[in-house]
Amino acid sequence: MTAIADLSAAELIEAYRRAALSPVEVARDVLTRIEAAASYNAFLPITPEPVLAAAAASETRWRARAPLGAVDGLPATIKDNVWLKGEPTRRGSRTGDVTAKATADAPAAARLREQGVVFVGKTTLPEYGWIGVCHSPLTGVTRNPWNPQHTPGGSTGGGAVAALLGLGVLHLGTDGAGSLRIPAAFTGVFGMKPTYGRVPAYPPSPFNVLAHQGPIARKVADAALMLSVMSGPDARDMTAWNTPAEDFTAGLDGGVRGLRVAFSPRLGGAARPDADIEAAARRAARMLEEQGATVEEADPPLARARETIETLWWAGAAAIVDSMPAAQRALMDPGLLAIAQRGRAITATDYLAAYTRRNELHAAMLGFHERYDLLLTPTMPVTALKAGSVMPDGSSDDDWIEWSPYTYPFNLTQQPAASVPGGIAGNGLPIGVQIVGPPRGERLVLRAAQVLEQAMPMPPVPV
Repeated sequence: MTAIADLSAAELIEAYRRAALSPVEVARDVLTRIEAAASYNAFLPITPEPVLAAAAASETRWRARAPLGAVDGLPATIKDNVWLKGEPTRRGSRTGDVTAKATADAPAAARLREQGVVFVGKTTLPEYGWIGVCHSPLTGVTRNPWNPQHTPGGSTGGGAVAALLGLGVLHLGTDGAGSLRIPAAFTGVFGMKPTYGRVPAYPPSPFNVLAHQGPIARKVADAALMLSVMSGPDARDMTAWNTPAEDFTAGLDGGVRGLRVAFSPRLGGAARPDADIEAAARRAARMLEEQGATVEEADPPLARARETIETLWWAGAAAIVDSMPAAQRALMDPGLLAIAQRGRAITATDYLAAYTRRNELHAAMLGFHERYDLLLTPTMPVTALKAGSVMPDGSSDDDWIEWSPYTYPFNLTQQPAASVPGGIAGNGLPIGVQIVGPPRGERLVLRAAQVLEQAMPMPPVPV
């Protein structure tokens, strides 16, 4: 029998339906493997009793042939900057009150729980998700199972490790400048930032309109199922859509024949990827072409994107830090304090100009997508950084945005974007390729991702 860690969401649901497995068996197995994988530091402390109680309730429903929904009994994780009822929300910070527990689920967590998901634990992140790696004052360094001397990326770093090792099948993360796609690329899993507003969020992020919530998972189909559930409306988010959730698993195998794909290996010179990474992206472009897409090299119109993201990101960091009493700031990540200092120099006029510039970028990309259905790029120009580092070896810059040029533009434009595994570099670390769709184009992104997942399978992680 296939190990539980290797089963997809659909396979687990079918096993529950046939009574070949029970949610309790699966929950116990996941909890045991989380404990065995403790050296990667992907989870906050877990209390098993409520996990097993939720699994037992699901088991009862399956025995009665009355599951709550499409994810009943599936083990899931949630990033620790998202509310989970009855649990503290620490955000990777030592400044919070560990006794202050969330009184309600965040919208995405609520939609998943309503359909019977079993939350097994909360996953690690850098403090307030401020950076694209995964170490924090609260939990220390999270490590990459491909090579523990390297980071899994961030800020959804713990969720990426959980997805890679099968420590649950559904993993909820956030993405303000690449925080789902960066760790997906660095660990060789699938991570997707849906169109802004597709997944409701509450309370709002300090990074405001940049911040999306979405799935990270080992399989595209698992992420599509998760997105189908957690896209349900929630009135607490004043910017979210009020339309019913769609079934993103429908048509997932529709392929890419007839689609027009722009391939931008370097974003017009803004990025200089490692040779292995550019080769993997070109291989992905050929795969899409072989499956019937029309692919041509073209660069998207993203003028002043870095200046814009830095203005908004630094200002958000300043808002986080300045909300803390002076004594607590001494407990915070020095890197976060440094960008907060930059943020204090940003005027309201600067901030509003950057906020407005997002609309210009959005309009420019709408024009781009009149010609192209999808955009294909590398996800990252480098493979996973050394664990505990903020910048690649030899970098003369001190701004992490510099090494993530492919991801943040699409937080500004709020388009759907996903990272798909693209193979292994010569150094033994994973590569990701990014697929970007037009606003509300999640289905196209998922279809293309499914094609690439099947065309470029990943080897098992050497753990």
